[in-house]
Amino acid sequence: MTSSIVVEQWIDAPPAKVYRHLTTSGEWARWQGIAAHLDARAGGVFSMRMANGMLARGQFQRLVENESVVFTWGWVDQPGIPPGSTSVEITLTAQDGGTLVRLTHSNLPEGEAELHTFGWKHHLPRLAVVAEGGDPGPDLGPGGASLGE
Repeated sequence: MTSSIVVEQWIDAPPAKVYRHLTTSGEWARWQGIAAHLDARAGGVFSMRMANGMLARGQFQRLVENESVVFTWGWVDQPGIPPGSTSVEITLTAQDGGTLVRLTHSNLPEGEAELHTFGWKHHLPRLAVVAEGGDPGPDLGPGGASLGE
């Protein structure tokens, strides 16, 4: 049995600026993880390394400039959620002079929804800080532990 989660975040920046942070390797790594390799086109690679060393990998499925990004997601080093086994859809809606970000993470194995909700609720506010022109500092992950701790 699988489940889906939805996490929303309002960002005081236009959709085009938020979109750039979802489709550019260096910009992604400013708000989630410590490194990212994004080939932001349908069929392109999505790869991101967390501070604890875990590597998320998938493939971009669909991109609509300044509106939405859909990619598969899974962990290279966690057999319960292998690379590409779940789907993340991020939609951007212009709202109140900024952007409403709605992230839907689907096909999560039973028991993983709470952990992934916790993770996305940690990272989307960091996306807001970056898109609004701030610096959220190093991403130590939702639990605050970096590699080697």
